[in-house]
Amino acid sequence: MTKPIVATAALAATVFAGSGGIATAQVRAAAAKSAPAHATSTGPLDRALLDKYCVTCHNDRLKTAGFTIEKLDVNAVEVNAETLEKIARKIRTNQMPPAGRPQPDKAVADAFVAAVETRLDQVALKHPNPGRVASRRLNRAEYVNVIQDLLALEVDGTQLLPSDMAGYGFDNNADVLAITPGLMARYMSAATKISRLVLSSPENRAMTQVYKTDVGVKQDQRVSEDAPFGTHGGLTARHAFPLDGEYVFKIRMVRNGTVSTIEGIEEDEHQIELRIDHALIKRFKVGGKYKGPDPGVLIAVPEDDKDGQIVHDYRLNADNDLEIRIPVKAGTRLVSATFTDALPSPLESAGARGRRDGGAAGIDMLYVSGPFNGKTGETPSRQKIFTCRPTAAAQEDACARRLMTTLARRAYRRPVTEAEIKPLLSIYAEGRAERDFDAGIERAIEAMLSSPKFLIRIEREPNGVQPGAQYKLSDIELASRLSFFLWRSIPDDELLSLAEQNRLSQPAVMAAQVKRMITDKRSSRFISDFSGQWLQVRNISAQAPDQALYPDFEDTLRQAMATETQLFFESQVREDRPLTELMTADYTFLNERLARHYGINDIYGSRFRRVTLTDERRKGLLGQASVLTVSSYAHRTSVVLRGKWVLENLLGAPPPAPPPNVPPLKENDGKSKSTALRERMEAHRANPVCSACHARMDPLGFALEHYDAIGKWRENDMGAEINSTIDWDGLKVDSPKVLREAIINKGVDYRANVVEKLMTYALGRGVDFADAPTVRMIVKDLETKQNKWSALILSVINTPQFQMRRATGSTPVTLASK
Repeated sequence: MTKPIVATAALAATVFAGSGGIATAQVRAAAAKSAPAHATSTGPLDRALLDKYCVTCHNDRLKTAGFTIEKLDVNAVEVNAETLEKIARKIRTNQMPPAGRPQPDKAVADAFVAAVETRLDQVALKHPNPGRVASRRLNRAEYVNVIQDLLALEVDGTQLLPSDMAGYGFDNNADVLAITPGLMARYMSAATKISRLVLSSPENRAMTQVYKTDVGVKQDQRVSEDAPFGTHGGLTARHAFPLDGEYVFKIRMVRNGTVSTIEGIEEDEHQIELRIDHALIKRFKVGGKYKGPDPGVLIAVPEDDKDGQIVHDYRLNADNDLEIRIPVKAGTRLVSATFTDALPSPLESAGARGRRDGGAAGIDMLYVSGPFNGKTGETPSRQKIFTCRPTAAAQEDACARRLMTTLARRAYRRPVTEAEIKPLLSIYAEGRAERDFDAGIERAIEAMLSSPKFLIRIEREPNGVQPGAQYKLSDIELASRLSFFLWRSIPDDELLSLAEQNRLSQPAVMAAQVKRMITDKRSSRFISDFSGQWLQVRNISAQAPDQALYPDFEDTLRQAMATETQLFFESQVREDRPLTELMTADYTFLNERLARHYGINDIYGSRFRRVTLTDERRKGLLGQASVLTVSSYAHRTSVVLRGKWVLENLLGAPPPAPPPNVPPLKENDGKSKSTALRERMEAHRANPVCSACHARMDPLGFALEHYDAIGKWRENDMGAEINSTIDWDGLKVDSPKVLREAIINKGVDYRANVVEKLMTYALGRGVDFADAPTVRMIVKDLETKQNKWSALILSVINTPQFQMRRATGSTPVTLASK
């Protein structure tokens, strides 16, 4: 067994100083150059500032917020590191002393914070504390990605597994990824379904899958990048066809909610194309057969009105003919059912397409049923799995061993032993005895996917390591940390092979692998997942703006908002832009729908393209409708939500939870004279219980008040003039441009927050006081590397937190843990 490598200051320095990482000597030199003269001294810290401005509230008698520093020994840094980090952060971010209380001179406060943080950093270098990440299961997104990479099979995770809880803002947090008996049953059920799909097993029975368009989607343009060109409306879906066989496709159209007649087929004939992998299967025609009165009046048709009965029956059942049964090869394929732009004219508006007084024609559902008369097909999954194909019974056992050894090595993310392969081969033998070779492999894969070795990410402690000691991860464990960070999936063969050779931890090799992995298309998973959760943009799927107030908001616009931010963030990372450009970039990605929402002309079609912005109001993240919508209520904007969003997601200074029984804000009722939100919030903030936190949050929200609840620019709020000018820490902020500049000029706070968010995501645990010195080192190091994304990612990977681990034990968690 490998001898444990226990952490020392020298080891920590070695980990930090990897190629492209953080050279501790360089950090100390930078800190000495930028900090006040006394900040880098080893002399005693002076608690005069605390006694004058803080102890008044945080003393042994009052214990405001459950916190006292009356007897705190500020020079016992090793023992009181957590408290000192909290104090430094509160003062640095202007959270303390609270507004309305006496404030220290800024230079004095800055000097005190610099001195405290310098001492904390010095102790952290001597006594590294990388923390400990618990064993955790694969979350749903990771599971889907692993199945794709391991077995070349696309699966819909929402159909197989429940959603995951989030911890510290991310759903890959180890502390919330426990596994219960009920959840284990879901994983085992998923393993059965997946193994049958992968092998194109005859055990797959005929079933019906229903794909439905989202409620409220306007079907007046191309619905997605997957939809055929020259079409509008309808839907697309990636459907797994388990066998070569016959499948039935049924299209059902949108119906009137009152009388259940099909919408929009009175005046015009519509053409609907059914395609598989873009190949035309059939072009259906519907509508325009019986022109007549508005279907809304046909609630009842007299029995003796034969012609009326025929027309009414057609309007109820015209889509019964939109059905076809055809042979399809096994595999995951793109299925689309969309309207052609040929009829009616694509120049007509959605309101004119097939409408009299009812709704527009639309596709509601697509049913895919089958397989019928099915047989095993040659799929990408089978091609990936079967690296050998026995032609005689005598060859089968050796081939099965080869297949399962190869698969288990990737699935378990490490070399496998004979003791681990033997049970899989026993299960293979049972399946082989029941049917054939394929059945045996199917059973073995099902067992492998149900194994804790596959489902649980475990980092084992070396033999002989002392409780609470720090040790370096093995290269094999490091490979998994790296791949689940940058790919949200298992290591590929190249990464795993380097780890098996103990070469991955070499600085030059690590730097090269990180560069390769970021360049790989699989890194889009990390970029999208990280940005969607950090910026809370993926919450837009749950937003439901009031349709009476915001009739233009529908699912097509919702999807466009999310796509803009995803493409923008990905471009920032892939082009290796500075972190500050998230706030200031003069470009974005738009399609016609979103461009119209922003009042930008000459953008046509559903395709997103890069657009240079001349309007200052739309530059950077704070000009994007996704961010502005998720930080609003359904019926109005919220300066509290928006201010909290900025503090929490951009500056790393979230406000505390609100006290209980907070009275609701008085709303405009439409009867009395409307008042601007600012006036109502000022009255609300007059409550002393609310004022301390709202004094920090509300101004930032007011600065964004010209954007309505779905991110549209406005000059007034229901007729009341908007005043978005604020005073923020002595700076007059009177435009989005000034606000962006003010945020990035809080350079340390902004950059430190980005570092903390990325570390939280990369490690799968919350960042705590023991990690603060590392965060500061990364921030200082980034200053020498133009604050580029590549430098940030590699710096996080080169930290002791990423490459080391603390053993279990009762040792207190302090910077002085040994």
